[in-house]
Amino acid sequence: MSAPILRRLDDLRHMTAPWIRAGERIGVVPTMGALHDGHLSLVAAAKAACDRVIVTIFVNPKQFNNSADLANYPRTEREDARKLARFGVDALWVPDGDQMYPASFATTVSVAGLTDVMEGAFRPGHFDGVATVVTKLFTQTSATDAFFGEKDYQQLLVVRRMAADLDLPVTVHGCPTIRDIDGLALSSRNLLLSDRARTLAPRLHEEMEVIALGLREGRAFDDLREAALARLDRAGFTGADYLDLRAQDDLGTIAAPDRPARLFAAAWLAGVRLIDNIAV
Repeated sequence: MSAPILRRLDDLRHMTAPWIRAGERIGVVPTMGALHDGHLSLVAAAKAACDRVIVTIFVNPKQFNNSADLANYPRTEREDARKLARFGVDALWVPDGDQMYPASFATTVSVAGLTDVMEGAFRPGHFDGVATVVTKLFTQTSATDAFFGEKDYQQLLVVRRMAADLDLPVTVHGCPTIRDIDGLALSSRNLLLSDRARTLAPRLHEEMEVIALGLREGRAFDDLREAALARLDRAGFTGADYLDLRAQDDLGTIAAPDRPARLFAAAWLAGVRLIDNIAV
């Protein structure tokens, strides 16, 4: 059965009021739509952990610093609702723009430190947009639990820091990255890849695995990185914004995985920006 689609905050709060009075756990899965199996794995995790589940769909203009990227972002609300029907979620929160950012809106939530590197460095203001909209989604839905994918690992850390710093009563769950059979991390932006680019896209993950293997063998990260970038260039990628080895807890730069670490990448292929990360 399809869940009700709510677009006005009054309607959402009317629905959640009895859940709150009953002390039920309310899980929220924030998305920008164009749902794929990665999103659906978050919904399944929320259903397993919570009494009620709300999936949010809002293409947040504040986290885009490229107007063309915002305009081209896939919008597939009807198909998204169909995919969610089999999960029995309790509501889809698909707010109109004025419910998120009315004309008088003047507040920004900003997290320092974690946002200075990688995505934050290449997409100025992006994480301010993320932190602001997620704060609003948490308070609008009265969520007790929230579910995010580890594919956007930096985002996951930013949201956890924001929730902790603002004393929001939300447990932020990180869920494993879901990959296609060829290793490509699932992403709504994959829909923008041409057929040829889609066949090349898994090379990014393959090269990251080669680096991880080299690190386990004790080889130098800088050498492994240079070789991987050269191979990606020959394969048809048109540059990488970053290919970094960083500490898993605070995203500090490290030269070797002598503590829990992750390898992060953002690379361009046929005009589409692909991001990925793996544990090392």
